[in-house]
Amino acid sequence: MNQSTSQFGGSHVAIIMDGNGRWATRRGWPRSAGHRAGAEAVRRVITAAAERGIGVLTLFAFSGDNWQRPPREVETLMNLFRRFLRREASECARHGIRLNLIGRRDRLSLPLVSAIAAAERVTEAGTRLLVRVAVDYSARDSIVSAAREAGPGDRDAFARRLAAASHSVPGVPDVDLLIRTGGERRLSDFLLWESAYAELHFSEVMWPDFGPVELDLALQDFAARERRFGRVDIGIAG
Repeated sequence: MNQSTSQFGGSHVAIIMDGNGRWATRRGWPRSAGHRAGAEAVRRVITAAAERGIGVLTLFAFSGDNWQRPPREVETLMNLFRRFLRREASECARHGIRLNLIGRRDRLSLPLVSAIAAAERVTEAGTRLLVRVAVDYSARDSIVSAAREAGPGDRDAFARRLAAASHSVPGVPDVDLLIRTGGERRLSDFLLWESAYAELHFSEVMWPDFGPVELDLALQDFAARERRFGRVDIGIAG
């Protein structure tokens, strides 16, 4: 657990869902097939996270830099996001799962923005698990936006402005465990402020193949870590 106090019980796990395109191309399939398979992995991991008592799950789906991808791939992703929200919102609400889309919304299509608003409204009473999906998200841009609104206050006040800048629900604790799939080992402009003391776990598994077993391995790795948040315990050097 992290140092932050929050209305959300359990730990905060964030995942950079990487490898959809490579998963598909290695099979001789179009990249869109990998994104569709990745959507199924999202469902598996949300269910597993709820069953394991995780309080917040933040999934990196589409970065602000991903607009540079081929237009057809971007269109496929946006359609997947919209269909996922429309299809899964009621099921999430039934299981006490709250959905929140973080990131910019001014560059998204009106149908997608409407689907986001509807999903957030339908699931807002969920208390079992908060699932935040980052779409058109850039941690640097969010920090800059929050800084523009900066006034008197401490870190907590800035964190509240940062949450507002990225359309996050308030009161979300810092990240405890950050997982990246697909074999890459970088943060890619994801939750830079909130991950200041996060434990990092890198998985070679491509996102479409990621599921409960891989999540459990990451959680076991996390449980073995000693988290001191800058403190030094007596008798321990470092």
